[in-house]
Amino acid sequence: MKIAVCDDDKMDIVRLKKLIHAYDSDNNIGFSVSEYGSGSELLNAVKNGEDADIIFLDINMDDMDGLSVAKKIREHMDDVPIVLVTAFMNYALDGYKVRASRFLIKDDLDKTFNECMDDICSEIRKKSKFITFSCVEGEIRLKASDIILIETFGHKNMIKISNQTYQIYEKLNVLEEQLRGYGFLRTHNSFLVNMMHIRGINSYVLTLDNGRQLPVPKARYKQVRQEYALFVGKEL
Repeated sequence: MKIAVCDDDKMDIVRLKKLIHAYDSDNNIGFSVSEYGSGSELLNAVKNGEDADIIFLDINMDDMDGLSVAKKIREHMDDVPIVLVTAFMNYALDGYKVRASRFLIKDDLDKTFNECMDDICSEIRKKSKFITFSCVEGEIRLKASDIILIETFGHKNMIKISNQTYQIYEKLNVLEEQLRGYGFLRTHNSFLVNMMHIRGINSYVLTLDNGRQLPVPKARYKQVRQEYALFVGKEL
């Protein structure tokens, strides 16, 4: 697993790397760590194809602040977990805008780092796990993260990924239970949506990252917004 650490304070990088290697030693995952001394250095690496499974990003940097860096990273790496590291806990709303996975306060790193890594590694494992569906087309194995939504159409449900649709006769309630814990949200009697692919919920309309808009019934609207806000860490 590749981890990128970006901070313009060398001592903070050393501290984070020490925590990462200690966590790796305890959990035997196999981390490789790349370090970057500025936001522009990290962005250049990303633009040149450098990959990462987790990014630790300092917010308060001189050349380019971490929030600006995170916003540009999202243009190239849509799903990578970004952990914002800061000395001040006053960036919650801005962090939501760049879909930060976590915030870590520098003074509390020793107390919070392992729990943060437990959560992120668990999420990564879930995203990479294949789930088998008995579809009309046969036994289909899909990553939960690749499923955009499941939509009821007549007596069948349609499992939609970016470039393919699969038909399944299983009831939506059963599929909802099968995908529990993978970040799916029942927004409507006919829609089960992967919250990773939601880009906004406003005025009883949910917008997906492929541009499609889905209606959210008034009776469900408050609950849907609350569950999505909890998923992304947004304060309503």
